[in-house]
Amino acid sequence: MRNLSLAKLAPFFILTLVAVGAIFIPSLPNFDDGKFNAADVAWIIVATALVFLMTPGLAFFYGGMVHRKNVISTMIKSVVAAGVVGVLWVTVGYSLCFGPTVGGFIGNPMTHLFFKGVASGAPVLQGGTALTIPLLLFALFQLMFAIITPGLVVGAVAERIKFTAYILFIVLFSLLVYAPLAHWTWHPMGFLAKMGVLDFAGGTVVHISAGCAALAGALVLKRRQSHMEHKEIPPANIPYVLIGTGLLWFGWFGFNAGSALAANALSVSAFATTTTAASAAGLSWMFFDVLKGKKPSVLGFCIGAVVGLVAITPAAGFVAIPQSIFIGFVAAIISNVAVYYKSKSKLDDTLDVFPCHGIGGMVGMLMTGIFASKSINPAVVNEGLFYSHNFTFFFIQLKGLIIVVAYSFTVSFLIFKFINFILPIRVSQEDELLGLDASQHDEKYTQGTLLVQSDGDIKEMMVED
Repeated sequence: MRNLSLAKLAPFFILTLVAVGAIFIPSLPNFDDGKFNAADVAWIIVATALVFLMTPGLAFFYGGMVHRKNVISTMIKSVVAAGVVGVLWVTVGYSLCFGPTVGGFIGNPMTHLFFKGVASGAPVLQGGTALTIPLLLFALFQLMFAIITPGLVVGAVAERIKFTAYILFIVLFSLLVYAPLAHWTWHPMGFLAKMGVLDFAGGTVVHISAGCAALAGALVLKRRQSHMEHKEIPPANIPYVLIGTGLLWFGWFGFNAGSALAANALSVSAFATTTTAASAAGLSWMFFDVLKGKKPSVLGFCIGAVVGLVAITPAAGFVAIPQSIFIGFVAAIISNVAVYYKSKSKLDDTLDVFPCHGIGGMVGMLMTGIFASKSINPAVVNEGLFYSHNFTFFFIQLKGLIIVVAYSFTVSFLIFKFINFILPIRVSQEDELLGLDASQHDEKYTQGTLLVQSDGDIKEMMVED
């Protein structure tokens, strides 16, 4: 066996310890004693699978937009989160998010260690109302949200981050950023929830946190060589982007409608607002590009549709269908303008994660404060500004947004700095030019293969299919 560094040995041995430790966790009975609603159980199982489908969808979406020498490395970073977070969630992640609260800031990590008491637990969260689905199903549904969140960050750090460094980022981000935010917002005893902040399906917990982490990562990793040289990098495969958009849109029905946690009228309403917001946003982005002198493009519609999905996420179960069109329309324009100004700056957010997911999530949170209605969801205590003409709820949403932005950016920035301190977070200039598919994974994207010859200098040659 070759000499292996601690950085290469650690992941395998940590996984070994977890696997061996799991052997000694006692089995508890798992049975249905009539507490559950069969229709709700069936729908949330489907919704859980739909949300998981978003992870490979995101891989296609991002993989199609990068340079063809970085397609595989970009796609695996999204998908590998399913493995890392899947194990982390069972061991301690779920307990941190939804275990008994510690001061409204974090769940007790020992309560559900290795899913202790989840499979046979009563279907209720501390301080909440009884669920009509098993607690285990709720935990699995929430797992899918935890998986895709660090995967979103990939787009900002693509084409230059080391794979091992990204694995460590997933672990630290999940424990130090995602878990606290999920507890604050979605646990009945979380301090943002008690403050009155509403986030139906993840505007703050998923998209704002990922967008702010993306901004932090782009700042720490600094610019790619191609970005400094102002090189135009054509997308590797636009049909991949189109496939990824379709999978994301399809999976998002589970993301938003499933967050009703029941097969009821609210889930149907969230299903409808999801697709109308995405439809309006895709058209808005594309037509706005035309106003700027561009031709209508596949990329424009796809990116716009995803921005619409992001923006409606926090509002999906609180706003009516007509207003969701306005939310998608406005969010796409704001993100489009943000992408334009980012392109004029020195910020190298490779696939515009912060302008699309970060700002899109912020727009959605504020729009919830404007258009939330009691007629859609009785959980709305104070109606939105548009209906009540009262700024109370809007300011609650704004306060929650500021807290989440400040926390997620600061902690994510420190995480990236810490990783860079203990191991180089960025690939070498030679590996960056070679491409991360080859340098990090010893694999190549065969369509439009990029050959690299080394005879003192590294050169690139395009090979026709």
